[in-house]
Amino acid sequence: MSETTDLVNRSLGGDATPEFEERVERQAAALREAIAAGDLDNADFAVGLELEVYAVARGEDDGDGGHLTPLSDDVFDGVANKELGLHNAEINTEPNVMDGDGLAAQADSIAARFEAAQQAAREHGQELVPDAMWTIPPAAGSDPYLSGHETVDGVSIAGNMRPDPRYLAIDNEVLDLAGGDIDFSVPGVDRAFPSILFESLATSIQPHLQIPSAEDFPEYYNAAIRTLGPVLAIGTNAPFLPPDLYTDVDDPHRLVDETHHELRIAAFEQSVNVSPNPKVRVPRDLDDATEVAERVVEDDLYAPFLREWLDESPRDTFADQHWEFDYKRSTYWRWLRCVVGGDHIDARNDERSLRIEYRPIPTQPTVRDVVGMQALTTGLVRGLVATGHPLTELPWAAAEESFYSAVESGLDADLAWVTADGERTDDAETVFGEVFEYARRGLREAEVPAADVDHYLSPIEARWEAGVTPSVWKKECVRDRLDAGESLAEAIEGMQHTYIRQSRTLSSFAEWL
Repeated sequence: MSETTDLVNRSLGGDATPEFEERVERQAAALREAIAAGDLDNADFAVGLELEVYAVARGEDDGDGGHLTPLSDDVFDGVANKELGLHNAEINTEPNVMDGDGLAAQADSIAARFEAAQQAAREHGQELVPDAMWTIPPAAGSDPYLSGHETVDGVSIAGNMRPDPRYLAIDNEVLDLAGGDIDFSVPGVDRAFPSILFESLATSIQPHLQIPSAEDFPEYYNAAIRTLGPVLAIGTNAPFLPPDLYTDVDDPHRLVDETHHELRIAAFEQSVNVSPNPKVRVPRDLDDATEVAERVVEDDLYAPFLREWLDESPRDTFADQHWEFDYKRSTYWRWLRCVVGGDHIDARNDERSLRIEYRPIPTQPTVRDVVGMQALTTGLVRGLVATGHPLTELPWAAAEESFYSAVESGLDADLAWVTADGERTDDAETVFGEVFEYARRGLREAEVPAADVDHYLSPIEARWEAGVTPSVWKKECVRDRLDAGESLAEAIEGMQHTYIRQSRTLSSFAEWL
């Protein structure tokens, strides 16, 4: 541990801060020049995806044990990547051109990679769950799991956090800024934690959309900001915490009514928003693509690292040349952000690119639902701009309010929208009518076959038609169990067992309705 704690203390000691900031500013200046010169332009739109999941213990008979459990290291020998909590894993696709073949390749890739990681987990008696928040505690309980920590060489180390120097440095930076405890308050809970590890309660999917032209990037980015509310509303999936974390529940039925449809937003925002300028929030509009570099420079600094501490090899690649900038960008936690650079796709699309990373969507119940939300998001943003839709006339403040209304109320949110005719509306029928229409237009613009468009979007459209998202289903399930006489803990855990079983046996959430 001494090498790890040495790196953390080096990061937080302050001696490296001036050099780190100078490198970030220099690299940002180079990126601004490259963006302005068109050096990050590409021939095509492209798409990618990040999928986060968590692990539970499998039961002896039907795989339905359900208790949260740390993942075996062997699971990460294949396609899965490590994440903040020992129970977390992330599965990524390689990017593809956004066309019929590219979206099909994305769907096949995420399905194959999830299945490969799942098989690796099952060999160790574990099950990966495509879900937005774990609610069945580990055997020792949620509080000991999230709060257990020790101090080594002056560094606070959360017992169930991945012992990565970056994670530990960020955790200790936040703890220092917060005064030693990080407050967390949502309906039924008002408490503090000695670590950011409670962020690992929740998981997400993050679709990526590469924009070919830097000149056009702001138009797509600003349109995407205004889709955050409706897209989150149709995908909400995290209304409950593990029941042993609730601190103030006199009336379980009232908790079901009042709990937010998407607690992941609060968990992430409250775990790290302790500096003067909150790092997790809805971003402001862009006027020019070069602004994306300056915003990273101006963002509050958490836990700086220098590349040579981890890698002394020559800076040969584009990513190597902007390493410190990208490191700081990794803590620029807006709900929508620009990623500068990426992976080589083909001869027409290289690793120098600009892409939108769409961050608020919770992990969905099945792989098909994950693919559907990726298609909805990328198709919608592309469709709005390709058709000249006036959505960007919606004031930014209204888009922000719409987003947080969706966080709390899901499909019942007060959603703000501007129609294709330029009319302001909050009528949900109109809003979702256009959301699905323009997602389909964007996919058609990408020359995705009509049958594939139906396959991707129909399960998501079925949620609107039924008025049931995953969070609505969870609330209804818990409410029914409470009505049958179960305790809150029994109702939440019973719901979660059903969720795990159905996510494993049914192809999409639409089949649950």
